[in-house]
Amino acid sequence: MKKIFGYILTPIFYICFGLCLIIFHPIQWLALKLGGYGAHKKTVDILNFLLTYSYYTLGNTITFIDNKKLPLDRPIIFVANHQSTFDIPPLIYFLRRFHGKFISKIELAKAGIPSISFNLKHGGAANIDRKDTKQSIAEILKLANNMKEHNWSAFIFPEGTRTKTGKMKAFSIGGIATLVKKNPNALIVPIAIKGSYEMVQYGSYPLNTCIDMSWEVMEPLNTEGLTLEEIVKLAETTIRAKVEG
Repeated sequence: MKKIFGYILTPIFYICFGLCLIIFHPIQWLALKLGGYGAHKKTVDILNFLLTYSYYTLGNTITFIDNKKLPLDRPIIFVANHQSTFDIPPLIYFLRRFHGKFISKIELAKAGIPSISFNLKHGGAANIDRKDTKQSIAEILKLANNMKEHNWSAFIFPEGTRTKTGKMKAFSIGGIATLVKKNPNALIVPIAIKGSYEMVQYGSYPLNTCIDMSWEVMEPLNTEGLTLEEIVKLAETTIRAKVEG
């Protein structure tokens, strides 16, 4: 029955989602040209508010458990499991106060996707070419320096690729190492994402309906005396306990 609803509701969702991207593309451009980073970021926040709540057109629900105790005066590295592309808009919107940036594939920045490619190019993301190690390191280093200089934060998906079953894959150190080395005072905060993989259970069409999706921002990890490998493993086990426990 949910799949049948998906055939009916998915076109409505894609129309809403796509219109948001198309409408906000020139708005982003204008905001950046006239108001710089601050104005551009506000338009991105509004866009991701609309993208997040477009999930309701499928009858899906969103629960975002924030952590209001997190400080704003130091960089934060948010470490999350990755279940679908639909993980991202709620992270950007609900945690907008932290100016979080993503490490993204350079192909997305070059793809010409309305709003998304523009934001990746001009919003402070690290757009890496996985075939070019030197370029990837330089991009992550630039993000790390911006975190230090502007007190930005970063979102990291250490699994590397999205899960199709909800079962987490092992975390890798990846870009975390550079970010931590350049920002030794950064907090490491796990985020557990549940249910979003079900939205794409049948692929891109139809999307699944009437599912519960949640994002939970947990307490910062106690990383004192731990190696980078141990920090990443601790993040993995902490998130795994929430997602699969």
